Amino acid sequence: MSKNKKPDQFGFVFSTNPDFQFQHQEDQVEDLPKEKQKLRILLDRKQRKGKAVTLITGFVGSDESLKVLGKQLKSKCGVGGSVKDGEILLQGDHRDKVLNILLKEGYTNTKKSGG
Repeated sequence: MSKNKKPDQFGFVFSTNPDFQFQHQEDQVEDLPKEKQKLRILLDRKQRKGKAVTLITGFVGSDESLKVLGKQLKSKCGVGGSVKDGEILLQGDHRDKVLNILLKEGYTNTKKSGG
């Protein structure tokens, strides 16, 4: 694979049309209202050497708004964590605290999941 591949082509290599202009339409993900978000909070230890993390899944919306929510949860819980693959990871077991924070913020369809 060539290192000079243009990142804006998204796999298009060649067109027989002499007037072809590449136009990529990005999918705009609209944020669901807070009360319609189905967030699930669970404790996860898999592939983390036995360390517990609080995992928040089910967010539908843009990556930017997910990062804002993740930053808000990390600061209110006073822990580290990350936001990747549409999930929020918080270090440690903070399920009850996160549930209370999300309910106060207006995410009324939020539940704890798992055992």
